[in-house]
Amino acid sequence: MASHLIQGRRVDLPVEVRDATAGAATYLVRADAARAVIAYSGLDVTEILPGKALCTLVFAEYKDSDLGAYHEFGVVFWVRPPEAGPPPRRSARAGVLDIRASGSAAFVHWLPVDQTFTMEAGREIWGFPKELADIDVRQKTPYKRCVLRKDGRLVLDLLIRPGVPLPNAGLPGLEAFAHRDGGTRRTGWSVRASGVRARPGGALIRLGNHPIAKELSELGLPKRAVATMTAAHVSMSFGEAF
Repeated sequence: MASHLIQGRRVDLPVEVRDATAGAATYLVRADAARAVIAYSGLDVTEILPGKALCTLVFAEYKDSDLGAYHEFGVVFWVRPPEAGPPPRRSARAGVLDIRASGSAAFVHWLPVDQTFTMEAGREIWGFPKELADIDVRQKTPYKRCVLRKDGRLVLDLLIRPGVPLPNAGLPGLEAFAHRDGGTRRTGWSVRASGVRARPGGALIRLGNHPIAKELSELGLPKRAVATMTAAHVSMSFGEAF
């Protein structure tokens, strides 16, 4: 069993998240702008439509996990893994393709958290771009909300209106990419969710004056989300990074 020593405490892999709540909003953004944002990684975004890529903004409250209790926010782009080969041909008439069917994986561009232990563990174990920020997650209200501030400046205020109930979901074979210290690493992870609700649109976003907010504005935000999702209970398992 692989393990890491973080702040004097041993963390065994896989790392388990036993209980969390989450919300996510996915946007169609300009593929050229998204490529410019993640150029440092050496990866390429998936063009889900000609000239369009997908960016997901996700927030979570981790209530019970091997890394403790904390809040997290993520900026994720959907990319083609290096071994995926050339993208399939498609036209604007084809509609938005299923992310997994298109051979995409998640690239974690930014992952602020509000606790130092999970920040250090995320950096050391998986190379995730975790840094400290002020994250106010409100999941107990009818509208799910995340207010994110970094260095005393507002990054964004994201409000999600839950949609219709969906069956319990399980995605056992996902991959997440991250780039840190000059290298890109990939991590296998699985997730199960219950109390899931989803809908087209359903998000209201207000950007602040932080540099990340400017980066999101260059992608075309704020705009209507393609889809939003909320989950009342999420469990996850994270393996070693390679």
